[in-house]
Amino acid sequence: MGTVRVLAVDGPSGSGKSTLAGKIVAGLAGRGVRVALVSTDEFATWDEPVSWWPRLETGVLEPLRAGRPGRYRRVDWSSGVPSPGEAVEIPVPEVLVLEGVSSGRARMRPSLSLLTWLDGGNEVERLDRATGRDGEESRADLRRWQLFERGWFTVDGTRAAADFVVSLSTSVSDPMSLVVDTHLS
Repeated sequence: MGTVRVLAVDGPSGSGKSTLAGKIVAGLAGRGVRVALVSTDEFATWDEPVSWWPRLETGVLEPLRAGRPGRYRRVDWSSGVPSPGEAVEIPVPEVLVLEGVSSGRARMRPSLSLLTWLDGGNEVERLDRATGRDGEESRADLRRWQLFERGWFTVDGTRAAADFVVSLSTSVSDPMSLVVDTHLS
């Protein structure tokens, strides 16, 4: 994607994508790499799980491809109902970590340096983790989300397209070795 290398961390809700992406960003920054993180959670809503993509494309990806900062307005969930939140500017990084459900979508794959897929256990385990994160009142919405994403991932073929698959049994003690040593060096 221009001079920006893009790493997508994708997988179902509650699988650990945000945690792994955070470790990767911290590790890259610790090595002096200019890195930015964009989460699909800052775009998605219950009613718009993946159709928000054009806002990411025009606001962030196209400007970064052209060597200009990206901008978007994140979704604010603080009231429990999604509403327009604060404006975010993404300076041009060396590496963009794009994290969240649909970050490794087929449309994005030609621009990716690496697509990592997280399995994160079965749907019940992931639902419990996501509910623990988002609150018990979100359980019904999260369950509907799981059913949606199951179909999305099947049609999109995301897991099969991944360069690296992380499951609960995969040991990733040093996520930087996964990223830097394999694809971003």
